[in-house]
Amino acid sequence: MGRGDKLATMQTSMTDDSDMHTLNVDLGDRSYPIYIGQGLLDQPELLRKHIPGKSALVVTNATVGPLYRARLDQALEGLKVATVTLPDGEAYKSIESLQTIWDALIEGRFDRNTTLIALGGGVIGDITGFAAASYQRGVNFIQIPTTLLAQVDSSVGGKTGINHPGGKNMIGAFWQPLAVIADTDTLNTLPDRELSAGLAEVIKYGLIYDEPFLGWIEKNVDLLRARDPAALAHAIRRSCEVKAEVVSQDEREGGLRAILNLGHTFGHAIENASGYGHWLHGEAVGAGMCMAARLSEMEGWIGADDVARARAIIERAGLPTHAPETMTRETFQHLMGIDKKVLDGKLRLVLLKRMGEAVVTGDFDARHLQACLDEFTQSGVARS
Repeated sequence: MGRGDKLATMQTSMTDDSDMHTLNVDLGDRSYPIYIGQGLLDQPELLRKHIPGKSALVVTNATVGPLYRARLDQALEGLKVATVTLPDGEAYKSIESLQTIWDALIEGRFDRNTTLIALGGGVIGDITGFAAASYQRGVNFIQIPTTLLAQVDSSVGGKTGINHPGGKNMIGAFWQPLAVIADTDTLNTLPDRELSAGLAEVIKYGLIYDEPFLGWIEKNVDLLRARDPAALAHAIRRSCEVKAEVVSQDEREGGLRAILNLGHTFGHAIENASGYGHWLHGEAVGAGMCMAARLSEMEGWIGADDVARARAIIERAGLPTHAPETMTRETFQHLMGIDKKVLDGKLRLVLLKRMGEAVVTGDFDARHLQACLDEFTQSGVARS
């Protein structure tokens, strides 16, 4: 059965969008469920059954905490519970915030059977997961993602970490959650800009793995931006299915999983150069995917019409399609040189062999990369 056949099967087997949909990330004894649906925060038994001990620490931020923290109280009743509320924003995905979580765990005398609960977007999920991986050499944690980007991408797969002034996500660990609970009702309070940022990761799955899904996104991007419940439910489900399938085959990014980073090497450079938080992660990835598509065309793998198609979808999602005007080729080259995909001093990039199929390679023409960087930095816009 091909990728398109899998998508068709998934579409015909869907139940009513108000129902909970459960996926499984198959990692042997580290396998875990992803629950997707409306009103999941009002089902306390869903969270409680994944808390094995008698204590929990909730980590959230100043924006999300006031909206949803109280909804967890019923599930946490009878447990020893504390809450850490961090400032909101990518700038706080830092060693200082990690220290705040560690301090709360130690001062509260939380033991090795405690469970950390990440209530928030990708920043909260990443930093909470890293705290769980490192506290007493590893404790349980649960992801409750409240942004589209976190629900379709960062909450799934066990990548955790913090940023460093020299590079994004340079310090971290692989640490799988016990469960991911994605309540799609939380997207109702998400700012439009954050919703568009999440759509970047949705589009990515179509570009790298599932061309029929990319076609579905093209037809439904306006509904997604309008927060149509059925469209969002489908986009989240399919995105999680793709990521779960990839992660199940390559948990620690030894090969296949790296394709999930399409546009991210360019994007991370944009985030770093702009100052973490000035560009949202999904915005930087959107521009980065346009750059990766253009370089793929220069390598002779996809056509100009494919590049135009990718750019049009990204633009319709409300995302940037070019680098910040202040960035130069030299800035890109410096920051890309410290990317995690650099091995033995050689930069590797995720490029498109065709629409719906990506490859991780260091065998690209360096002159093409320079030309691509010039195109996206000198004029501010790529070739149409």
